[in-house]
Amino acid sequence: MAYLRFLRDNWLFLSAGFLLTFTSSYGQTYFISLFAGDIRGAFSLSDGEWGGIYTIGTTLSAITMIWAGVLTDRFRVRALALGVMLALALACLGMAVATSAVALVLVIYALRLTGQGMMSQLGAVAMVRWFEASRGKALSLSSMGFAAGQAILPIVFVGLFTSFHWRSLWVLAAVLVILTIPLIQLALRQERTPQAMADEAQVAGMGGRHWTRPQMLRSGLFYLMIPMVVGPSAWGTALFFQQVHLVEVKGWALVSFVALMPVYTLSAVLSTFASGWAIDRFGVSRIVPVQMLPFALSFAVMAYAETIFMAGIALVIFGVGQGLQSTAPAAFWAEYFGTRHLGAIKSAAAALMVFGSAIGPGVTGAFIDMGVDFPKQMLP
Repeated sequence: MAYLRFLRDNWLFLSAGFLLTFTSSYGQTYFISLFAGDIRGAFSLSDGEWGGIYTIGTTLSAITMIWAGVLTDRFRVRALALGVMLALALACLGMAVATSAVALVLVIYALRLTGQGMMSQLGAVAMVRWFEASRGKALSLSSMGFAAGQAILPIVFVGLFTSFHWRSLWVLAAVLVILTIPLIQLALRQERTPQAMADEAQVAGMGGRHWTRPQMLRSGLFYLMIPMVVGPSAWGTALFFQQVHLVEVKGWALVSFVALMPVYTLSAVLSTFASGWAIDRFGVSRIVPVQMLPFALSFAVMAYAETIFMAGIALVIFGVGQGLQSTAPAAFWAEYFGTRHLGAIKSAAAALMVFGSAIGPGVTGAFIDMGVDFPKQMLP
């Protein structure tokens, strides 16, 4: 009931957060990887070469995020989202027309920066800054955009593969991004600026201080958090990036594996709501120590899975980890380092997250080329 009341009272801003996170889907690995087989065929790439291109493009986007993420401290989400979404639509069109490996690197860079990087950053920073006492609830509700994207888009686009050329589907993605722009602009028509909120709604972090990014980078706590930021991003990205290879090794149909996405999404949704409630009730410090465990267990189950049913069990466990990951890190940065410079602080964390997502495909692709398939890589 508390969630329903909160949603009723704040539905306009929460819907903006939902749309921001949903639109990040077109730059997320689970979406791009649906086209992996077609991309490798069109550009005559091995698994390792495709993984290398993905790593280079994603790494460049991670570096750019260190600067670009700071923009959320200086501009209204409404204005910044417009520019980012136009750039994301152009990146989708770029994938539809790319003809060389160099162009493919640039397209991956643009998709990852605008989609996974900036759209996710906008959604998280907006929720953390707009809501203080109910930060966990706001993050869990807005992050349903991630869940909806993962549940809907793979099934829809895989279904369209039989009727449309894969490049045409990237044109469709660009159109969908453009159609979402007026909805977000409408939802944010009464948005307050970060500057206007500075004195009335900013919350200090450890020691009653509003930490700047340089101060955070000198804190030992930041470096203790690096594995929790990089790890799930690296290997979670690898799982979806290598899904075409995974089903080939396991002897499953891609459509059967993709059909498991709603089950995975349901698990992630329930975990997201539970973790959001727990953060508001007990504090994020109780969540962070256990958030890595579901990822480890899910990989072990997936490695030994022989049936699509067991793959579903692995994805359910993985969804629990993703639910924790959807809320805990963003709440952690705000709670321990304050919200005044949250855009700059979270951009450093976002850069690490994006860099982690660059490592996974590159490393796993290289091992696949050396004869070590992905299921074997999942084992310790």
